[in-house]
Amino acid sequence: MPTYLLVHGAWHSGRCWDRVVPLLEAAGHRVLAPSLTGYGDKAHLLGPEVGLDTHIADVVGLIIEQDLTDVVLVGHSYAGLVVSSVAHRVPDRIAHLVHLDAMVPEDGETAVDVLPATRALVDLARRSESGWRVPPPAELPPPAGLFGVTDPADVAWLRSLLSDQPVRCLEEPVRLDNPAARAVPRAHIHCVVGVPEGITRRPVPAVQPNGSPSRVWELPTGHDCMITMPAELSGLLLGLA
Repeated sequence: MPTYLLVHGAWHSGRCWDRVVPLLEAAGHRVLAPSLTGYGDKAHLLGPEVGLDTHIADVVGLIIEQDLTDVVLVGHSYAGLVVSSVAHRVPDRIAHLVHLDAMVPEDGETAVDVLPATRALVDLARRSESGWRVPPPAELPPPAGLFGVTDPADVAWLRSLLSDQPVRCLEEPVRLDNPAARAVPRAHIHCVVGVPEGITRRPVPAVQPNGSPSRVWELPTGHDCMITMPAELSGLLLGLA
């Protein structure tokens, strides 16, 4: 049985997967949903030195420490950069790579390269008092809401999970230079409701790096589908096992 390793995006913590984890576990799978350095139970480690490389090391370290194999590695949003890099570090341990409404980089790219709208966040952080903190965004009117979450109770819960994002996460490049990673099967899940203005998604090539047809699914909900459509998301993920 594959192990599911769920990696949260910018500002979030591993708690954002709370509605998905039990559904995957009920199907008999082991599931890990860690908080990256600077978030959740690791919020006290937040600092200007925390960057993309820190978060890649978090996930690689967990895989090695737990001796995980046959991993379905899921990266949400910013974590598309993280999981892409992890797959190049330990490709033999990854059974499937899933980009969940995520940034999909090429070798040498940063978050700003993949999503140019984040340049404004970097500039604001550099001009701020701290010089490195990127605060969570404000809630927008529906259907955009807070990361696509519009239910007031869910918004309040989600807000309680969020931490500032270190600007270094958006400026460090990925290193995708391991040819063995091309063999890892990939899937893309796109959330198609309430996409904020200025956010554009790169088209998915028709063919995966391993030569098989690309797998792309859409969910009719906002960005944080693990909160708004956990059953539907879990169904898609279980279909990869």
